[in-house]
Amino acid sequence: MSLNCFIKTTVCLFGLASTTLALAASDNSTNTQPAMTTPAAAPTKAPFQKKYTNKDFYDENGNFKQDVARKAFYEMFAYYDIPVTPLMEKEIWFTDFGLGDFEHVGMGGIFWINDKEHGYFSHDIYLLPGQMIPEHRHVKTDMPAKHESWLVQKGFCYNFSEIGEPTQDAPAIPESQRATTISKNMVIQKAGELVRLKKIESWHFLYAGPHGAVVSEYGCYHDNNGLRFSNTKAKM
Repeated sequence: MSLNCFIKTTVCLFGLASTTLALAASDNSTNTQPAMTTPAAAPTKAPFQKKYTNKDFYDENGNFKQDVARKAFYEMFAYYDIPVTPLMEKEIWFTDFGLGDFEHVGMGGIFWINDKEHGYFSHDIYLLPGQMIPEHRHVKTDMPAKHESWLVQKGFCYNFSEIGEPTQDAPAIPESQRATTISKNMVIQKAGELVRLKKIESWHFLYAGPHGAVVSEYGCYHDNNGLRFSNTKAKM
């Protein structure tokens, strides 16, 4: 074999060996990459559900148990990630409107501000699943009749008014309120939606859906002397 032929053969063999090593290294590098995985979906949170009945809310003598009402609402606040502030602890209230049916008719609430001098009002309404505020209206006293709007923060509610045609597929309201309720027009009000009172001094009420509701109310000064219920047994 001539010297030139030997050199050419050696160069070719060296090049082939280098290419083989490079491919092997590339293969090895690819195989050591971590496998791609699809992130696991976050678990779905079950909807907040009704837990308490009138048997829980009243003692054997029919007295309303405020402590149980507080517990029920605080559980709903925890579910909806609503912090209970010192001001809430101090000012929050619960009422069955004297009707003895808190499971179906009642509310929790707090007046953030009710300024008579400047005529404005801010209020949060708390409703347990399937709980209704008795139908009512606000009439003129020595103060103007209250006008108001409602913004649902959590859950959803049925917003009823006497203004408008009866809603055909409206949910059945609690039996204890059917004989006296005038409002038949209804809209479903979801979280983030704002609804205004349709007419000053008109009858209206809110009725929580099956997962409860937290509603912010904004309005004129609230004068309890101007509050009227269609169910004359109801009282604040």
